[in-house]
Amino acid sequence: MLAISLGLAWLVLAPLSLWVLFRGRNLAKAGALVTLVLLESGTVALADTLDPEPVVVSHTMPRPAACAESAPVPATARVVARRSLELTWPASAAECDTAKVLMRPKGHRLRVWIHEGPLSGRHPGVTTVPVRVADGSASLRIPLPKPGTYRAVDGRTDNRIPAP
Repeated sequence: MLAISLGLAWLVLAPLSLWVLFRGRNLAKAGALVTLVLLESGTVALADTLDPEPVVVSHTMPRPAACAESAPVPATARVVARRSLELTWPASAAECDTAKVLMRPKGHRLRVWIHEGPLSGRHPGVTTVPVRVADGSASLRIPLPKPGTYRAVDGRTDNRIPAP
């Protein structure tokens, strides 16, 4: 209830005090300044009382489940709004949260490589994107290097990735 009262005081007294600061006499300006200072100090004091101290639930952090290193083969690919490419493949039980994707455009063909897990070596142009898993299917969306219409091709086999 105190927070609501303080909020209403800000709504009513702050504009009135600002108006008095610019249009009022010297004694009224001093009163308006004191009112604004009291409103601000009341807000700070109330904020300190409303924020609870953090509570430690557990001192041991659960280890994240390790994801299996893999190079998934995309089952479908579709260009979304000529700005991003959405790739899907069957999800595994140990699907990673992120994947590294490398795209190489050549004309209207877009060669795509996907790798989950740690990637060894140096690979310029690799982008890390989040992987979404739903209904046994993993998917990711990556921005295209240049907006346009592309035909996605698997980088390992040069086979066309079908549209959904």
